[in-house]
Amino acid sequence: MDMSVSNKYKAKKIKQPLSKKMILHKIRYKIFGYNILTGLASKIVTYTILISISYVFLFPLLKMISTSTMSPNDIINPEVDWIPENLSFSNFKTAYIVLGMPKTLFNSIWYSGVLAIFQTVVSALTGFAFARYEFKLKKFWFSMVLLSFIIPLPVVLIPRIMIFTSVQSSTGLQLIGTIIPQLVMALFGQGVNSAILILIFYNFFKLIPPALDEAAHIDGASAFQVFWHIIVKLSIPSIVTVFLFAFVWNWNETYTTSTFLRGAIKLLPIQLSVFENIFGDLAPNIPGQANVNRINEAYKMAATLISMVPLLITYIFAQKQFIAGIENTGIK
Repeated sequence: MDMSVSNKYKAKKIKQPLSKKMILHKIRYKIFGYNILTGLASKIVTYTILISISYVFLFPLLKMISTSTMSPNDIINPEVDWIPENLSFSNFKTAYIVLGMPKTLFNSIWYSGVLAIFQTVVSALTGFAFARYEFKLKKFWFSMVLLSFIIPLPVVLIPRIMIFTSVQSSTGLQLIGTIIPQLVMALFGQGVNSAILILIFYNFFKLIPPALDEAAHIDGASAFQVFWHIIVKLSIPSIVTVFLFAFVWNWNETYTTSTFLRGAIKLLPIQLSVFENIFGDLAPNIPGQANVNRINEAYKMAATLISMVPLLITYIFAQKQFIAGIENTGIK
């Protein structure tokens, strides 16, 4: 009995009310934490900044979705800003016809995919050579890679056109109006932003211990076997990252593509860039547009969303490898 009484007394003694100093310390800990990065205040600031930045990126997309679902009456109604009075999905149908879907979608996928594959392979080989081998004028050639990214595209585009045009006239081979010129440029490391892709592989390959290469050489492996069985298999996330970058950049590249293709192949981004002209020609033949020859923002936004969907789907399926590749290569 005496023991139980003493235990109760100790429990009551422990549960004494906290002093003002301890209460203030507890509140201060919850708000600021033990350091400035772990408290509630820092989390509020962090999430406020993140939400603000995400809003900047999401605002155009949300506005695009809102506008693309508006009817013509909602577009001209000054009282309608974000939420349409009458949802209209006919804008997507009209944009689908004007863009020439699904043929342009198929052309864009295979066109960008082939160029992206060529760029990925060439960039991986070039990055491996710079990361693993020492050769004469290495720093000079590495500087040339960086310089190729700094030089504005219009400066080098005219000489490239002249080269391919002269080769076409002298050999009789059809080059202009085909994918061949851009494939050749991709093979020689002159594709869209190939310098960045080479740097991505270069940075990642430098992180792989050279001891793995040496062990493989001791076992009799050739340089290509080392590259294929060791480097490539350790670089899957980086390869996916580079391929996605190359695919998106070639997808969105309309200046060089339109210059060399000259309308021979109908691509989705190019059709989007001349959407207004195509709409003006096709409007009388589009169901529901017989008496409407004036384009509005809803059609443009619907067409833009349609052109973005393939890229969003590609990222959704490859986001895990993409994020891992970003982390491994140290891209900021």
